[in-house]
Amino acid sequence: MNGYVKADEIAVRWNVTARQVQILCKAGKIEGAAKFGNTWAIPENAQKPTRTGKFKPGRKPKQD
Repeated sequence: MNGYVKADEIAVRWNVTARQVQILCKAGKIEGAAKFGNTWAIPENAQKPTRTGKFKPGRKPKQD
């Protein structure tokens, strides 16, 4: 498919794991991503989503 790449190729570009890319696709965070069977097809020009939360997942805010 022209114009699309697999999750593992995007993972190398974005310096994250392939599983993390799959999770982002499933959550709808990557615009234009589509699933074909067991494989995610992601547009070549897709931008890495940024975090919008204030704290990292699993971390509790400090109590003073």
